[in-house]
Amino acid sequence: MDKFIQVIAKNMNLYGITPSVGRLYGTLYFNDGPMTLDEMRDALEMSKTSMSTGVRALSEMKMVEPAFKKGERKDLYKSEEDWYKSFTSLFGNRWSHHTESNIEEAEETIQALERIRQQTDEQDLIDKISLDIDRLRYAQNYYKWLIKFINVVETGEIFNFIPKDDID
Repeated sequence: MDKFIQVIAKNMNLYGITPSVGRLYGTLYFNDGPMTLDEMRDALEMSKTSMSTGVRALSEMKMVEPAFKKGERKDLYKSEEDWYKSFTSLFGNRWSHHTESNIEEAEETIQALERIRQQTDEQDLIDKISLDIDRLRYAQNYYKWLIKFINVVETGEIFNFIPKDDID
């Protein structure tokens, strides 16, 4: 299991999650029940502060949630076991922010180029600006399409096109 947990941690790095947080998720996922921060610390030989920070990050990504166990007074946490749900949430959160930001940046650049174009009489510069604005509009259209794709992933509609495979 340790080897596979390392693989999980390595793969989660593709989504901007540090390997230590990836190992934490893998440890929670393969544990037979919820864990306290102390149990996580002992299992991963990391500080309790690191565990707390990792749990908070995973909670924000909806990959870890609080758990309850009768008689246990310490906070318990368990992993989200639906990897499809985790992926759609993580993918949506990460990509939405960057994509919307790219659309805004392109628009700001277009506005700046428009101001320069209005202030110049140099035809070569006017032609270059026009070409650059066309490229930026193309990029914006791509990002708008990407937002639609992200929405299909986030809402779960993606599974209408690419079904989850159930293993019996």
